[in-house]
Amino acid sequence: MSDGEKEVKRIPDATVARLPIYLRSLLELSADTLTVSSEQLADSAGVNAAKVRKDLSYLGSYGTRGVGYDVEYLQSQMRRALGLTHDWPVVIVGIGNLGAALANYGGFGDRGYPVAALVDADPDVVGTEYGGLVVQPASSLADVVREHGIGIGVITTPAAAAQDVADALIEAGVNSILNFAPTVVTVPDGVSLRKVDLAVEMQILSFYQQRRES
Repeated sequence: MSDGEKEVKRIPDATVARLPIYLRSLLELSADTLTVSSEQLADSAGVNAAKVRKDLSYLGSYGTRGVGYDVEYLQSQMRRALGLTHDWPVVIVGIGNLGAALANYGGFGDRGYPVAALVDADPDVVGTEYGGLVVQPASSLADVVREHGIGIGVITTPAAAAQDVADALIEAGVNSILNFAPTVVTVPDGVSLRKVDLAVEMQILSFYQQRRES
């Protein structure tokens, strides 16, 4: 049985979190690089080579001793595991400064996450245009999700509105949510939730900055 035919094991969450880092490293390699070692990938992810080899074994890839991993094949395995073989349309809910900035950023579509719709509850914001898309009212969220086949909902609202938005996204059929709002949002089992708290990241950086200056 070939590597591609091996049964892929259930991938642990910690490994899933590292796969995008490995994939980014593979994409940054020069076009004439045919193989990559576990040591190279380990450097990019901040783990040891044994951890890389264990992670990649979940994809059914074991490399060749003394040679490494075939870059093109490994990329295809990671894309398949991460669900990057087709696009996942995104709706951004909350078009304030952050939401507008994300809407105007053109790089998501190139990576398989086209921003398909923008939604806001503020009548003064509804009807405005960002990134070539017109902001729709919050009352139309379910219709927007259905019309565009939304795969991922991005919450960029104030904290007080975040839970209601998450509930509305889930009710509309969105089961993957990225929360930028500075608050904890709860979701039922079966819904994937990722949180990006910029303030927390800044606080972590300030911790290390303080240690350097002490």
